Amino acid sequence: MANIFDIAGSGMAAQSQRLNLVASNLANADSTSGPDGEAYRAQNPVFSALLQQAQSGNGSTNGGVAVTAVVADQSPLPVRYDPGHPHANEAGYVEMSNVNAMAEMANMMSASRSYQSNIEVMNTSKQLMLRTLQIGR
Repeated sequence: MANIFDIAGSGMAAQSQRLNLVASNLANADSTSGPDGEAYRAQNPVFSALLQQAQSGNGSTNGGVAVTAVVADQSPLPVRYDPGHPHANEAGYVEMSNVNAMAEMANMMSASRSYQSNIEVMNTSKQLMLRTLQIGR
């Protein structure tokens, strides 16, 4: 039963990192220049399943999820005609961030609900363990 808490905890940690990336994406949605001189590119997490043989040798497994990488969205950067902008090129166009605010909001809602689901798993497991302990009374 203790493995359930580890698995749900890893899910919560992964979703927390996903929420941080969404917040960063939304904060930089209107950025036209970053530290590298290019417009900000949306950052997305790469999740991977964790499955390892337990040390006890009884065949049980530990599982979970982890963020193994953060990748930049390689979709083309939109351009806007604004010759007065300080980051405009010689033709008057400014490269804008490729963050889609609506997609990021949907991503935020999904991550938040996944986080809440992992909390519910932990709460239900805790209640089941407490009720199991009360059987012998």
